[in-house]
Amino acid sequence: MANIKIVTDSTCDIDKQEMERLGITVVPLSIEVGGKTYRDGVDITKKEFATLLTAGGALPKSSQPPVGVFMDVYQRLLEEGEEVQVLSLHMTEALSGTVQSAQMAAAEMDGRVTVVDSHFISTALSFQVKEAAEMAAAGETMERILAEIEQIRAKTSLYIAVDTLEYLAKGGRIGKGKALLGSLLKIKPIAALKEGTYTPVATKRTYKQVVDFFTEKFHLETAGKKVGAVGIAHIEAEQLGKKIVDSLKKVRADLSVSILETSPIISTHTGPGAIALMYYTR
Repeated sequence: MANIKIVTDSTCDIDKQEMERLGITVVPLSIEVGGKTYRDGVDITKKEFATLLTAGGALPKSSQPPVGVFMDVYQRLLEEGEEVQVLSLHMTEALSGTVQSAQMAAAEMDGRVTVVDSHFISTALSFQVKEAAEMAAAGETMERILAEIEQIRAKTSLYIAVDTLEYLAKGGRIGKGKALLGSLLKIKPIAALKEGTYTPVATKRTYKQVVDFFTEKFHLETAGKKVGAVGIAHIEAEQLGKKIVDSLKKVRADLSVSILETSPIISTHTGPGAIALMYYTR
């Protein structure tokens, strides 16, 4: 039995079966839609949320897990043995208070819980979570696991394109006038997540241009390097995801790419049609 238990939050996009295989504990964020509150991934599915999101009305509100929920999770895991430690990896602090909630709970656990800001979300967060879980299962120390995930974090890229500016405007990330103009011009903005912060990097007019941009970035940033993992996360954009995979395989024919629908928490701020490419090198 691994003495280091891995905890993450529901913005971490990992296949459910793999999550269970690795013994990863997920603490759900909450989302309020139409006056009702749902636990992400527990009370509402990704498909159900996508339907509610496109129904119109006010933008759903997301909230981090309460400190008490983290405390309950940590206490349950620590009760499995005196030697047990917990490594809790979470979405970037720049986009959520989840890390702060986890840190406040960890402060009550006598130094047996380590909380890490991954600086990422979605599949990019999963790169660190999966590596930590694999290393924990192999009996590695906390020190070595932390050193390895720091390397992964430093070598991870995340690029996201949105199909509509409506949800960025509703969330206050851009002005309504800019959103209206962008919609009229059919602009598809692309941003990177750099040091945990949403950073605009380009604007494109067509999906083909988005695919070409992603492919060029991947080629430039992985040339001559070993690729650790590649993932695509989307909201109602699976076919676009497949086109990106086909394009990436022209660069590396043997590439393995996961395609997953992302969590409601992320969908709230990007809207349907959004798609992200994430990868890291070793």
